[in-house]
Amino acid sequence: MEIEKLKKSIEELPEGEAKSLLFHILFRLNLVKETDYSETNFINDVESIYETVFKLSKERSEAKEEETFQKVHILFGLSGAGSLKYALKKMGLSKREKVISFWDIFSIGPIERLHESDGQEARFQWMKNVMNDEDDDFQDYQQGFYNTVNQINSVPDNVPITLWVADNTHEQTGLRYVLYLLRNKTNEIKVINATKAYAEHFNRPDIQYTILQTGEMSPEQLQVIYEKDQSKSLSEYERKELEEEWMALADSKETLRIWRNEEIKSVREAFYDQYMINMAKKLQIDRERVQEPEPFMKSARLIGEVIGHLDQYMGDAFFEYRLRKLIEKGVFEMEGNLKAMRYYSVRLKR
Repeated sequence: MEIEKLKKSIEELPEGEAKSLLFHILFRLNLVKETDYSETNFINDVESIYETVFKLSKERSEAKEEETFQKVHILFGLSGAGSLKYALKKMGLSKREKVISFWDIFSIGPIERLHESDGQEARFQWMKNVMNDEDDDFQDYQQGFYNTVNQINSVPDNVPITLWVADNTHEQTGLRYVLYLLRNKTNEIKVINATKAYAEHFNRPDIQYTILQTGEMSPEQLQVIYEKDQSKSLSEYERKELEEEWMALADSKETLRIWRNEEIKSVREAFYDQYMINMAKKLQIDRERVQEPEPFMKSARLIGEVIGHLDQYMGDAFFEYRLRKLIEKGVFEMEGNLKAMRYYSVRLKR
């Protein structure tokens, strides 16, 4: 029975997806031969690919059942997607309008040729090293990526698409990536800039606040923006321009990007290391001033301060990864266990 299901699922795979899955299997086989990647890892990863085949088949079946939806929204974060789903439900639109979201942070990690199988594999391998995967989230992340791309590719050409993006590298990079994936589709596409929309509808002369990501907004705020939105569909020229910007980004080998002057800038991976060191110095001085008895501070405290004072959206996993690199280099001392952020504490080496 399982073999029949597998056969049916494979027969339903589009040629591009079938080639992608085959590439991932053969790539891992090559790793077994040429690196210290073990046969156990190979078996575990192939099992993951096996499950992905069934998951993609299930999603295609569900997509066929949902072909009555009249609009698609694409967001770049689970928080924003959840809030928009709630807002659509309150407006009575949840059965007619579909929400698709990425579980990823496009400001970090390699995006070179991410629209191709080898580019995706390179990103997954980098993310596997970055994610301190105590809860085995990596497999969910990888399958979620495939599922989201599959959902985007499966949107019928007659269904209008709205992309929600804030002014940060993560969502702006994601916007360009998705528009490249949609390059051969004729859908009407609109972009709602969440940062500018928030400023227009909710800022007052005495209160000025700039949101860093779409997920910062409440369902009620998203509803207001949705109902008052008057943005026009992207022209063919605008789409082409953003697709070309994606191709330029996809040529870069850098693994970190920042948002500066409304543009995406690629920078070296260690770009924020000194910023993290300076923050640690400040925290250690503060701790000494109040005569904190513990010489080491929780790594989560340091990373929380780093993120809290940053005008970018990177996520805590990247900074925890860089902290581990600085520990390796002897810049920080640590006590505890590096298997997860909450298990260890750090201080600058004296």
